[in-house]
Amino acid sequence: MRWSNVSAIAGVDLRRLFKSKDYWIPLTILALLFFAIIPMVALATLGRLGATPFAGEIANIVGNLPDSIVDSARGESPSERASYIVAVYMLAPVAIIVPLTISAAVASNTIVGERERGTGEFLANSPLTTQEIYFGKLLASLVPGYLATVVGFSLYALIVNLTVGPDMGGWFFPTPGWFLLILWIIPPFVAISTAIVVRMSARMRTAAAAQQSSSLVTLPVILLSYVVAAWIVATPRWPAFLIGAIAWVLAVLLAVRGANNLHRERLLGVASET
Repeated sequence: MRWSNVSAIAGVDLRRLFKSKDYWIPLTILALLFFAIIPMVALATLGRLGATPFAGEIANIVGNLPDSIVDSARGESPSERASYIVAVYMLAPVAIIVPLTISAAVASNTIVGERERGTGEFLANSPLTTQEIYFGKLLASLVPGYLATVVGFSLYALIVNLTVGPDMGGWFFPTPGWFLLILWIIPPFVAISTAIVVRMSARMRTAAAAQQSSSLVTLPVILLSYVVAAWIVATPRWPAFLIGAIAWVLAVLLAVRGANNLHRERLLGVASET
């Protein structure tokens, strides 16, 4: 397999994607909503509570959280401690839901979209191998999701440090758990979901059917990754590295299996049965 061909296929898809406002505008709004708008509103609201009656309710909620989270919370007042917990722990799963959603949306249209545009025949009759085509499509689906994660995470870190940092004695975010989440956990989970959806895109007859099916298939991955993300940020210990390693192995296996099951007939639409 020639990686220059893989990168060429991915480059063509990415250029087409970023020229299409129907794709990148909704995805950008989604990333901004979860990484910037919701955190900014939530943290700003908590910061303004001060000594209001709601502060007592917040103290009760904080006290009912797991001991590991309560003990690590920083801040003097209940609202400050609540702001820290929300910023560091409660919003952590957002970092994995956004890239999964974005990459799945892109991946569902990768191969079936070629057939609907009439370019599937060109790919099927090109000198490219099916493995090169598959991995090119996979790479083109991974990049938007992870790019949104990196940019969104940077923006989220800035918002947290500006809104909560002054009460914590300075900039404190990201924490070790967040670094582990962004660099070690999110990439394989996104790759797992994307590998499944790209394979489904090759089997479906229409892009609409691929999008609907991808939503159902990726939902268990999103739920599992949500739980894993929340747990890892709270306890970034060696089991987190093990979970990441297992996820990486599974992602590679799914990608290789998907590449081996892509046939030229599917690019032509004559073997698209599910």
